[in-house]
Amino acid sequence: MNALALILYAIFAVVGFGWRTWVQWRRTGDTGLRLHADPGSVAWWAKLAFIAAIAAGVAAPIAGLAGLDPVTFLDHPALRTTGVVVALAGIAATAIAQLQMGTSWRVGVDPNERTELVTTGIFARVRNPIFTAMAITAAGLALVVANIIGVIGFAALVIALQLQVRAVEEPYLRRVHGPAYDRYLDTTSRFLPGL
Repeated sequence: MNALALILYAIFAVVGFGWRTWVQWRRTGDTGLRLHADPGSVAWWAKLAFIAAIAAGVAAPIAGLAGLDPVTFLDHPALRTTGVVVALAGIAATAIAQLQMGTSWRVGVDPNERTELVTTGIFARVRNPIFTAMAITAAGLALVVANIIGVIGFAALVIALQLQVRAVEEPYLRRVHGPAYDRYLDTTSRFLPGL
């Protein structure tokens, strides 16, 4: 299962970042990557947590292949199989949500940039469906590898996403879109419909 987790992680990286960056560049002439963050800023800490999540996502299946024992309560074939299904669903949901963002898709925030506020499709129900899908993918992969590194990677991703959304993206969107964003906040949930 660890080898399968590595394959799924590679598919996720290609679909979620490589392919989508290429699509953005083909549509707009711009990759959509906004990776700068001032050292010590919340955006910087969010990026560090995200890097830790990426590193753990790769390290977890490699450690499993090298013999790291799984966490006992996660070491069940049914949970690992469920993890494969959840990871695949998360990868597909990531791609769908990214496509629904259209040319407004970005990784990171440029405070001087203004993109359209996307409020249609899945974004009519959830403000951050890409991040939700990424967390679903990471949860599935953590179940597949079933070791402590996978669990830590999932936790690091959740922390990174919370920091990025609450302290970086939401303030930026409120500043750029003003009352339109406030109205959007009133009708949608942050990560899951109804919450």
